Amino acid sequence: MLKGYKEFALKSNIIDVAIGVVIGGAFGKIVTSLVNDILMPIVGLFLGKVDLSNLFIALGGGNFNTVQEAKKAGVATINFGLFINNIIDFLIITLSIYIVFKQMIKFTKKNENNNEIKTKECQYCLNDINVKATRCPSCTSILE
Repeated sequence: MLKGYKEFALKSNIIDVAIGVVIGGAFGKIVTSLVNDILMPIVGLFLGKVDLSNLFIALGGGNFNTVQEAKKAGVATINFGLFINNIIDFLIITLSIYIVFKQMIKFTKKNENNNEIKTKECQYCLNDINVKATRCPSCTSILE
């Protein structure tokens, strides 16, 4: 059992996934900071100097200015401002991942194209010619 676990844990795919998770976690923190500390204050400024992270509905009695005040009073809240922040956070992360994967696919296709056969042999004169050629440039034979 230990041998099987060792083989599983040391496979390169598992290590790649682990590295991806660590980098993804760090990237998530950067995006969260971007959203909370840079984008949302700008959006709040355009919406009339509103702090979106402090938009909430108190489900109990009382009037509270901040979520922290309501929580200290023991009142349950629906924090829709934080929910909006998380949606924007999610959209930025998914957009970033989409861009990275699109570039990876483009890079992979370039590598595949480099490995493709670019020449073929003329069946009549045996010279190398472009794969897309319909007529041999050496003997002018029509190619199949």
